[in-house]
Amino acid sequence: MPRLTKIYTQTGDRGKTGLVAGKRVSKDSPRIWAAGTVDELNSAIGLARAWKPDRQTAAILPQIQNDLFNLGAELATLPANFKVGMPRIEPHQIIVLEKLIDELNATLGPLEEFILPGGTVAAAQLHVARTVCRRAERLCVRLARREKIGDCVVPYLNRLGDALFVLARWTNYKANKSEVAWHKPAVSRRRGSGRTGSTKR
Repeated sequence: MPRLTKIYTQTGDRGKTGLVAGKRVSKDSPRIWAAGTVDELNSAIGLARAWKPDRQTAAILPQIQNDLFNLGAELATLPANFKVGMPRIEPHQIIVLEKLIDELNATLGPLEEFILPGGTVAAAQLHVARTVCRRAERLCVRLARREKIGDCVVPYLNRLGDALFVLARWTNYKANKSEVAWHKPAVSRRRGSGRTGSTKR
């Protein structure tokens, strides 16, 4: 059975969209901002996959995308409308991310300096996904102050942001690409009166 028989419906022309179970809400509501940003995150990860990272990264990203699709569906469902079997984020999905982070970090080792996003195109795109993930997390935190959301939504996004950072490093590592280090600006020290800025002429 096809899930979509028609792409446009014209039902959103007045600035409202439908949640699961049919309730109409404004397209700029906190819940839609959160769900839409999770969708944006999923697309950013899809682009990282398209750049063909290493085999291990390529294997884990589809599952993360599937989790994010479920998370988006969870955000689009009001708590009162949840039924048994509907997709939602569970604690074991957070544990999977924590195990992934620990496994990759055991090989990568601790960071001795801050790094800038970059390296291979796939790694740079994973950094982009990381920043979108942090925005999705912030929006879900804001939503949770106003409305009820699943207990695992924010922790999952928090761990995913960490995982995407580690996966970006891992992708560069597997490609033998050096990280781009952040260089702390040198502090200029002047002798004399201690004034800063331009000198008198």
